[in-house]
Amino acid sequence: MNKAVFLDRDGTLTRDVPYCSRPEDLHLLPTVAEGLALLNRFPYKIILITNQSGIARGYFDEVALASIHTKLKDDICREGGRLDAIYYCPHHPQSGCHCRKPETGMIEMAARDWGLDLADSYFIGDKYLDIEAANRSGCKAVLVPSEAPETQTLQGDWSYPGRIEFVGRDFLAAVNWLTKEAK
Repeated sequence: MNKAVFLDRDGTLTRDVPYCSRPEDLHLLPTVAEGLALLNRFPYKIILITNQSGIARGYFDEVALASIHTKLKDDICREGGRLDAIYYCPHHPQSGCHCRKPETGMIEMAARDWGLDLADSYFIGDKYLDIEAANRSGCKAVLVPSEAPETQTLQGDWSYPGRIEFVGRDFLAAVNWLTKEAK
């Protein structure tokens, strides 16, 4: 079986632009390109898992999202990295769908598509809902907090009830930990 590193998009790989609807508004965070290039040297499938309720809200459509994700892949590739797959949930938060994080539908779909061992996989995200999705699916959870309340974990506040394997100040710190942990 394969193993994967699942990645959140907004706030983890890219600046969190609410309802980002244009490719020119998408920008990689510092250390992401370097981190992905390093991560790609290891035997993991690199899979983006992202909630995109802007589609259900009518802020943009799936064609616009495809353009945004093409830019994301191009930016990552230009820096020596890659994404193997992108899964997104287009539904409204109140829709009750099974794919919207913290539900595990996107992770389960990726596991089927790629033959993944989730217990040997990781999920890197900036929000507790990413950590909850990791915990529910059986992945190891890595937090790179971008704003409160998650940033409190950097000061040692571990009041989150789920399991967090590592908290990093940025994406590269998380990847450095993961690649040492995985050896």
